[in-house]
Amino acid sequence: MSNEKNVFTRRDFIRNAVGAAAVAGLAGGAKAQIAKPGRKSRVVLVRDEAVMDDGKVIRSDILKKMLDDTVIAFTGHANARDAWLSLVTPNDRVGLVPTDHLNPTHKEVYDAVFAALVAAGVPKSNITDAQGGPEKPKSCTALIALPALKAHWLTGIGTVLKNYIMYSGDPEGFHRADSAKLGKIWNLDFVKGKTRLVLVDALEPLCDKGPQPDPQYRWPYKGLIAGKDPVAVECVCLKIIMARRRLVKGEPWPLSPPPLCVEAADKTFGLGTSRWEEIMLQKLGWAKDVLV
Repeated sequence: MSNEKNVFTRRDFIRNAVGAAAVAGLAGGAKAQIAKPGRKSRVVLVRDEAVMDDGKVIRSDILKKMLDDTVIAFTGHANARDAWLSLVTPNDRVGLVPTDHLNPTHKEVYDAVFAALVAAGVPKSNITDAQGGPEKPKSCTALIALPALKAHWLTGIGTVLKNYIMYSGDPEGFHRADSAKLGKIWNLDFVKGKTRLVLVDALEPLCDKGPQPDPQYRWPYKGLIAGKDPVAVECVCLKIIMARRRLVKGEPWPLSPPPLCVEAADKTFGLGTSRWEEIMLQKLGWAKDVLV
């Protein structure tokens, strides 16, 4: 027996003039397969209204607390040190993977994660910026993805799945066919299994025209989003982007191209779940205009 579910399918993206299906999928307008028993992915969203002032100056003390709250909530450990050490060890060669150009990850977020790892006992010499070509992740035993939340004119959404595109050695090729094959990069032998945490910088996302930084489409969401399942985290990011686009337009505003990479990452590449009913989202902190 079929039920109406929140799943992103190719049929959904094609109907209603192609991109409108992104909205339909998020709103529950697509028929889904029955969820696999026991498959659940946890995602944590933490927001603080005071982390950024009107001049977009980030308060490092509040950001640190947000980061601590995020990893504690995600791992279930009592303190930030134990939380980080449940994800990595002092012997790991930890690669931090931020968005590095055009709406980049805030340096403050990168620095906060770096400092938290050092405080947990990971030597500074064992932490490196691993954004770049295929050689970057090969020397790492653990990766922490630090993408910035944004829409993208080539992929629909350009956040989690696209964050490793330089590892492919062929970014132009992976942008073809609406970037449906982005999930394949996460399964490369020198990448697969290394991602210990996906931590999205959602302090000031971009809901259109990405990756070019168009100020009219940026807004102070003031959040961090974390999980280990890259598809589930991307689904939360996509839902926020779509809700913001609806607010901006006053009506549904589909992404173009539709984010085919999300469903493909689940069904073709097995990276995680794109089904909303299989995502356990925990929201902490500032609740105004949370959008999800």
